[in-house]
Amino acid sequence: MKIIVFQHLAVEHPGVFREFWAEAGHDWRAVELDEGEPIPDLDGYDLMAVMGGPMDVWQEAEHPWLVAEKAAIAGWVRSGRPYLGVCLGHQLLASALGGEVGLMARPEVGITTVELTPEGAADPVFAGLGPRIETLQWHGAEVARPPEGAVALAGNAACPVQALRWGERAYGVQFHLEITDTTVDEWAAIPEYAASLRAALGEEGARALEDETRRKLPDFRAVAARFDRNVAALIAASTAPIR
Repeated sequence: MKIIVFQHLAVEHPGVFREFWAEAGHDWRAVELDEGEPIPDLDGYDLMAVMGGPMDVWQEAEHPWLVAEKAAIAGWVRSGRPYLGVCLGHQLLASALGGEVGLMARPEVGITTVELTPEGAADPVFAGLGPRIETLQWHGAEVARPPEGAVALAGNAACPVQALRWGERAYGVQFHLEITDTTVDEWAAIPEYAASLRAALGEEGARALEDETRRKLPDFRAVAARFDRNVAALIAASTAPIR
């Protein structure tokens, strides 16, 4: 596959998925939108992956490139092409298609569990992963109202829309499957992320998160690997020639 990746912060990259993509022989290109890199011609790409970032979907005045990004996302998914949004990318999918994204009463940061909905349990991208998934969270906004036609695939008490599907091949996940052994340390160095980390967990909890994440990395990696295989299989099945 050829994969186009929209990034909004250098340390919010595809993480462990980079290893899986290299092993599978996929080519991928990152576009660092926050640094002013323009969106290229998207013809020829098989998957659009949109990562997280410290900005919010409604901050178009502060980040004018969000306007072009949302237009590109809407055009891409409305044409039926595969999409995977993570955290901000999940929220951008909802916003680009007419849903609503808003601030949470309290940031959700740390290792939490999400539960698949009946639709999520039956969805091919979550095959073999349910009914509950333990994962890393780091967000202060949420999809408050999914776009028309979207299906909620996972949720929890803090955030009812933890994953969604729109159409047959556009997916968003609020949680972070892509984490590596450097993720928490790198993100904690970002002022906006450090503030939400302390607000959610306090000073002691913030210091403990890195060690807890490292202990659970083998399990997180296994979930990410299965999810990646599921996404690749979905794309391959939908593009296979009819015999």
